[in-house]
Amino acid sequence: MTDHFEQLTRLSGPSELPVSPDAAVLEAVPNPHRDTDYLIRFTCPEFTTLCPVTGQPDFAHVVIDYAPDETIVESKSLKLFLGSFRNHAGFHEDCTLTIGKRLVEAIAPKWLRIGGYWYPRGGIPIDVFWQTGELPAGMWVPDQGVQPYRGRG
Repeated sequence: MTDHFEQLTRLSGPSELPVSPDAAVLEAVPNPHRDTDYLIRFTCPEFTTLCPVTGQPDFAHVVIDYAPDETIVESKSLKLFLGSFRNHAGFHEDCTLTIGKRLVEAIAPKWLRIGGYWYPRGGIPIDVFWQTGELPAGMWVPDQGVQPYRGRG
């Protein structure tokens, strides 16, 4: 391994889910193309967390887009971080923004947006969106590709 990757603990280490999002570690690696503006997308179509009132499971399709600066997030650490929400009690808005803000804290991207497309609870789907600042000039960002909830058929 090169010096850049020796500090990574999640990539070659155990895959146990952290006990909570607060305990999860998001690791960063150097951006291999710092001289180019480009987009990285992570899609988590089976995100789960717990309702903080009822304890019932909540499900979402989460899409994260970001334009990296000096570092990129190491994907296994992101997967473990997202999985740590399974036993976490949080409202849709809190979970979505916590994910986005933790990524910004960990990798300081040029730009980031997150879409949390939540499945209905109590008959109402809730979609939560957040982004940092302005998109870098000239950058192409595709639609997140998640249709609004329409129920069956």
